[in-house]
Amino acid sequence: MIRKTTLFFTKLFFLFSIFFCAKSNLYAQTIVPQALDGLEKLCAGGSFNEFYATFSYIDFPAGTTFAIELSDSSGSFTTTVTPTTTLQVTDITSTQQTIKFAVPVTLIGSDVYSLRVKSSTGTVSSRFRNSLGNTSFGAYYKEFEASYFINDKNSSAAICSGGSLTLSIVSETLSPANFPNLKYKWFKDGAIISGQTGKSLVVNAPGEYYSQVDYGVCTEPNISSNRVTVVSSSSGSAVTISSSLGNPFCSNGTGTVLTATSGNSFKWYKDGNEISGATNRSYTTNDSGVYKVDVDFGGCIATGSINLSTNGFDASIDIAENTTIAEGETISVSITTDATSPTYQWYLNESPIEGAESSSYLVAVRGNYKVVISQASGCIATKEFNFRVTGPSGPSTVIPNIIKLSGLNPYWNIPNEYKNTNTKVMIISSNGDMVLDVVDYQGDWPQTSIDFKNVNPVYYYVIQGDAGEKKGSITVIK
Repeated sequence: MIRKTTLFFTKLFFLFSIFFCAKSNLYAQTIVPQALDGLEKLCAGGSFNEFYATFSYIDFPAGTTFAIELSDSSGSFTTTVTPTTTLQVTDITSTQQTIKFAVPVTLIGSDVYSLRVKSSTGTVSSRFRNSLGNTSFGAYYKEFEASYFINDKNSSAAICSGGSLTLSIVSETLSPANFPNLKYKWFKDGAIISGQTGKSLVVNAPGEYYSQVDYGVCTEPNISSNRVTVVSSSSGSAVTISSSLGNPFCSNGTGTVLTATSGNSFKWYKDGNEISGATNRSYTTNDSGVYKVDVDFGGCIATGSINLSTNGFDASIDIAENTTIAEGETISVSITTDATSPTYQWYLNESPIEGAESSSYLVAVRGNYKVVISQASGCIATKEFNFRVTGPSGPSTVIPNIIKLSGLNPYWNIPNEYKNTNTKVMIISSNGDMVLDVVDYQGDWPQTSIDFKNVNPVYYYVIQGDAGEKKGSITVIK
């Protein structure tokens, strides 16, 4: 009898256990994601990165937090990315919540991402479905969102039969080339080229080419490059040279940029002579002349030329760079130019000479001269000439020890053998002050006024160089 009673209670306990377990499961914590209404894919970028996910939940205590979890790029939640701050539940009577989230800016784009909700209690939801009913969909953060250039911004290029040409994305401030993780789609005549995802494309057939930044299902047509028409070339007629300032051109100081048809390598010539080091697609010049470029298209070389001229002006001067005049001698220096309504300014030792504003000047004082010719109408341009006027050198041991400021040469002139880059000249006042300490003395001291007071001031010089060392005194008189 006791054994039957024990068996009865054992069965009764088992039934109660099943009942309470069933009741407990009836109220288990549950998260049910709602469909992402109107959202087919997560296409984010600097201009937009704000999304919303709504879900229902039951049997969670107050203080529970929920977060949107994003799968890895293969759709797995083994390693997850949480793209948003958490949401804390304070009202346990509510059964629905919406979380605003953003796509991580470091996201590796993929077409098979998934989303789910995870609670701080460890409960996770099933995967959200997009507006098409799919549990996996594209998610991309677009690091670069603008148009860009290939082929050095040129709309045309040429290749030789059997040759090839490389089209590359131009690297500049606003360029996808600055984002190394990006991939690309390349197109020929509107059709995608299979397997080409890099920043450059090797072209071996004529056609129209362009590229797009590849953001998978988030790819946009306006995030693309310029179109480049590639033609077949077998002669120099296919190579053209453009001048950035036109032809004839007006020099802006930096010169005009000559740009050849795109190719693999380049060699430039001026008036039939090869220009050393000019092996880029562009060459900058201020000079007129006949320019030619050989362009290697990969398999053959074609040639183009331009007869470049300037609408500036020419000028010449009738004195040598270094001229000697004797004491009391003068020399007339003249400028010849074809400039339109030219103006002139003459300088002595870098200071403008008052009233010296004509095409000629009578030189009576030794020193360093400059004349600037300007054309202010039409093509605004300037030219300048520099020349030096010295006195005859006496014996190497004779160094002047008197300067007469009212004379024809109011400067301390030393023999030419001491005027070079290997010679140092120092002048010290009677008070011990260093008033001049230069290498390659130009024969232009004193340049500032001398304080005579009651006596003629005396200075001391030291000359050190290849010609030896010389020391002595200099007396300055009015």
